[in-house]
Amino acid sequence: MVPPTFMGLSGRPLSTTLSAVATTGFLLFGYDQGVMSGIITAPAFNDMFTATKDNSTMQGLVTAIYEIGCLIGAMSILWIGDILGRRRSIIIGASIMLVGVIIQVTAMHNATPLAQLITGRVIMGIGNGINTSIIPTYQAECSKTSNRGLLICIEGATIAFGTLIAYWIDYGASYGPPDLVWRFPIAFQIIFAVLIIVPMCFLPESPRWLLSHGRQEEADRVISAIRGYEIGSRETLLERNVIVDSLRASGGYGQKSTPFNTLFTGGKTQHFRRMMLGASSQFMQQVGGCNAVIYYFPVLFHETIGESKNMSLLLGGINMIVYAIFSTTSWFFIERAGRRRLFLIGTVGQCLSMVITFSCLINGDRMTARGAAVGLFTYIAFFGATWLPLPWLYPAEVNPVRTRGKANAVSTCSNWLFNFLIVMITPIMITSIGWGTYLFFAVVNACFIPAIYFLYPETARRSLEEIDIIFAKGYTEKISYVKASKELPHLKPEEIEEYSRQYGLVGEEGKGSDGSGDENARGDEEKSLEKGDEEKRMESDANDTTPPRNGSGSHVNQGLVVFEAL
Repeated sequence: MVPPTFMGLSGRPLSTTLSAVATTGFLLFGYDQGVMSGIITAPAFNDMFTATKDNSTMQGLVTAIYEIGCLIGAMSILWIGDILGRRRSIIIGASIMLVGVIIQVTAMHNATPLAQLITGRVIMGIGNGINTSIIPTYQAECSKTSNRGLLICIEGATIAFGTLIAYWIDYGASYGPPDLVWRFPIAFQIIFAVLIIVPMCFLPESPRWLLSHGRQEEADRVISAIRGYEIGSRETLLERNVIVDSLRASGGYGQKSTPFNTLFTGGKTQHFRRMMLGASSQFMQQVGGCNAVIYYFPVLFHETIGESKNMSLLLGGINMIVYAIFSTTSWFFIERAGRRRLFLIGTVGQCLSMVITFSCLINGDRMTARGAAVGLFTYIAFFGATWLPLPWLYPAEVNPVRTRGKANAVSTCSNWLFNFLIVMITPIMITSIGWGTYLFFAVVNACFIPAIYFLYPETARRSLEEIDIIFAKGYTEKISYVKASKELPHLKPEEIEEYSRQYGLVGEEGKGSDGSGDENARGDEEKSLEKGDEEKRMESDANDTTPPRNGSGSHVNQGLVVFEAL
């Protein structure tokens, strides 16, 4: 027998295609992050949308209103994400973005162009909010443990490449006729949206979402296709059982939608703390000043440093090249250096970069002000290498499988809420306090350092099950979760269940939300396994409460062996 296929693909080619489509969603996200910066002050744009001409408040509103749409989209995933599923949510999100683009580019002089632009940006934002909330979850749930961090970091890095494309398209379009100057850069997003919608119609749903809805046969088919197994193979059944046991351990097996109040629970699972860790990383990413540089880089050079409009656009494009190059560095260091260390390095680098920037702007001398460019370039380099991808990775892995969808949506809501705030106030701050804007961001970044050092446990090279144990260990032993992550050794697959029992994650935590035990639910799973000695051994192990010996254990342990080896 051959593995099942989607789009005629299975195994590595299917996994690569799935990751490429998911990454395109973040490429579109990055493109829209940068597209307005090059056209918001263009004469052709201001002639069409007259209220934006020489009005920093209106420029900020037109740019930032998109984030309100993104916030609405991210919030919608809190209620409908678990019901729709990962795949359908992405299709709907990209389709909404497509509609938003069409509304924007069809604005005409003889109508109400500004209202149409704002409406289109809000609608497009809703679609992007949906996609940025669900894509990291989809990617994490379809990835192997060994490459989960890398794939999500690649997603984050493509934000920089999308912004780079936007900057240079803006720059090239600035030499064209008036309509081309702003219509073409906005319309270009249609290409990305189509590249998401069409393939996603034929790609598989997340196997974890399918199993959480009790759709076992479909989940087996997806697992077999993504991994390149035959349907009904031992490897497929074992990996499926690992996922099912993880769902049961968090009390989410058989629940089509996780209750919202589950996000606010503590105990051994620490759902609330883990949600706040993910959300705070997104908060820090935004208020650290990234969009003050990304959105308004040409404006900063033109109005603050005094460069010509053309030179400001050109330097903005060069800055985005630096941004894109440094965004790839996390691919090589994310597992070796770890999340905590990269968070700290990035924060210190961003803080010092802002110090350089405001120091060079204090005396108002134009030649000295050019030194501020160094600070802006080093800032975007540090941000691209660390804070760009990490807040998209950390929530997707620090949250348990039961709450991951909703908790990731909360994190994304945090991103868009403060994204709107910073984009809205940045032009006003530059106009009102000048170099004090960069002093503000320097102080804010300095405040992040102790928070990260004392509160963020390391998750690098940990399976999702080990991360559950870290929080159970910290809660049970009354120690900090950072200390718990340092003390907990890297566990072999056969050791995970033993530690889970030790910290109460198997047994009491294994019961469903209705209080029902694990044994009846396990029975259905075991019926699908091979008969004879294999089934008898697994049934015996399922009832065995002693730690596994000599590497032998329940079918859960064997599933972990296979899953970790992939």
